Amino acid sequence: MSQAKEPKTLQEAIVYFSDAHRCLDYLALRRWPEGVPVCPICGREDAKFLVNQHKWQCKSVHHHRQFSVKIGTIFEDSPIPLEKWLPAVWVIVNCKNGISSYELARDLGVTQKSAWFMLHRIRKAMQTGTFIKKMGGGSGEVEVDETYIGGKARNMHMSVKKRRITGRVQDDKTTVMGFLERGGEIRTAIVKDRFKATLHPKVKEHVAAGTVVYTDALYGYQGLEQEYKHRVIDHADKYVDGRIHTNGLENFWSLLKRCITGTYISVEPFHLHRYLDEQTFRFNNRATKDNPMTDADRFSLALSQIAGKRLTFAEVTGKVGETAF
Repeated sequence: MSQAKEPKTLQEAIVYFSDAHRCLDYLALRRWPEGVPVCPICGREDAKFLVNQHKWQCKSVHHHRQFSVKIGTIFEDSPIPLEKWLPAVWVIVNCKNGISSYELARDLGVTQKSAWFMLHRIRKAMQTGTFIKKMGGGSGEVEVDETYIGGKARNMHMSVKKRRITGRVQDDKTTVMGFLERGGEIRTAIVKDRFKATLHPKVKEHVAAGTVVYTDALYGYQGLEQEYKHRVIDHADKYVDGRIHTNGLENFWSLLKRCITGTYISVEPFHLHRYLDEQTFRFNNRATKDNPMTDADRFSLALSQIAGKRLTFAEVTGKVGETAF
């Protein structure tokens, strides 16, 4: 398959992935870059392709000899064909404000419940792995900020308001902390509150000592100057003082909340980390002067992360504990 023939736009992707054999070839090349299917049970690389079943069969005799390209991925055990899965991946990784399950269901011809499950599986693929390298270091600059995610009291029914609104914003909403390395990536984490005992360990976990750290005047950040070059901007006075500001993260919060309130309307705290993964993936892989990412690049990157991230319906609905990867 030549690179020139691969889709570059959504319209081309819909046409390209309308063929089941082409979908299989496209995904197989990304599952096994060497072009050799690997048996998930024994690791043999000489499996025979079964044309009629669109599967491979390992030459060793053991259970589950036959395996498909979906095995061990977010697509595993899904009866929905790749002709619908791949356009769905294309849409969610490239739509700045996301896409609702109702809209995706109409576009693909599946039920809303299936579309909702598909979106959560795709968000799983968009999830960034374990952070090994810390941000900043040397001449690096990192913005640190936090925000609240949750419904507005004025939009709630009276019965819901009485049950959910306590008058303490940290109890009524979910606190999300963000780290933005200028010229680099963004990371997010859900935290229980905005107190020093919670924020300081998170900063130490993600930011290398000695880095220039920009925060607002929140009390929870006081004391960071012991390990970092801490610069503070007091939003009660001004928002920018030369290079001292957190406007990069404020921009990300704006995009995130526009996505949640405008497209998804209501997000349960149980699922919030997936929506953070979705927006973080798009933000870190946005097109810039130094990184001219295209829609096709983001799509290919997402597909390269589908292995080892299986998500079952029981896990996504909270019936069993989710496996951490």
